[in-house]
Amino acid sequence: MYSCTRCGKKFSSRNGLWGHMNIHTGKYKCPECGKCCCSSNDLAVHRRSHSGEKPFECTVCSTRFTRSDHLVRHSRIHSGEKPYKCHVCENTFSVSSHLHTHMRVHTGDKPYDCPYCGKLFKTNSELTIHVRSHTGAKPYSCRHCSQHFRRLDQLKRHLLKAHNEGTWFTCNICQKKFTMSNELKQHLLRHEGVKLYVCNQCPKRFCTVQDLKSHQLVHSSYKQFCCGFCGKYFNHKRYVVRHFKRCSTNLRVINV
Repeated sequence: MYSCTRCGKKFSSRNGLWGHMNIHTGKYKCPECGKCCCSSNDLAVHRRSHSGEKPFECTVCSTRFTRSDHLVRHSRIHSGEKPYKCHVCENTFSVSSHLHTHMRVHTGDKPYDCPYCGKLFKTNSELTIHVRSHTGAKPYSCRHCSQHFRRLDQLKRHLLKAHNEGTWFTCNICQKKFTMSNELKQHLLRHEGVKLYVCNQCPKRFCTVQDLKSHQLVHSSYKQFCCGFCGKYFNHKRYVVRHFKRCSTNLRVINV
């Protein structure tokens, strides 16, 4: 209802707009880096990033935080509390922002688009990782060898497999090993047979977000995978891999 005349950003309340305008006027400006904040409280919190002050301490593990809400969120790791519940699949979350992001699995909303190819993503972090495939950036480097990686999980996987550094996560049912804890959690859902994720375009249900994403490509007209031999496009990676094998074999036969 309330729009900023400077940048066009919209707010649901007049107070929200007034606080935002302080950014443009520079009323609460950080003397260290020049960042402008909405309020004196926001500025005080921001200045802790320069001073290193962390006044909020966890009573369980003594981890310290710059903000009280970060401590509250952290405390749920120890208590197991997950107060935010998805009304579609009944998944629960300890942080409201995680629920907000999760809802895009059901709605199909993808607000972040790649400036290079136009591909859409549900989260900004997914977009950031994808953009590296265009720029070639590999910010994660191995301290044992010269290899670099686009994603942190790729580096962790490399450290485990190549240098035996880190901890394997083992399934207590089938003994399969994983390099990331979230991979094990997703794997355990398959054993349990719990299908929490529902396609928003058909009644099919899936155990993991990855399975749902893979399935949703069936409904999409966007074909991102291209055969390097004939230029034909496919909407799923496994389809182009299967086609690529046939296409390359046929090409070799023709050349012979």
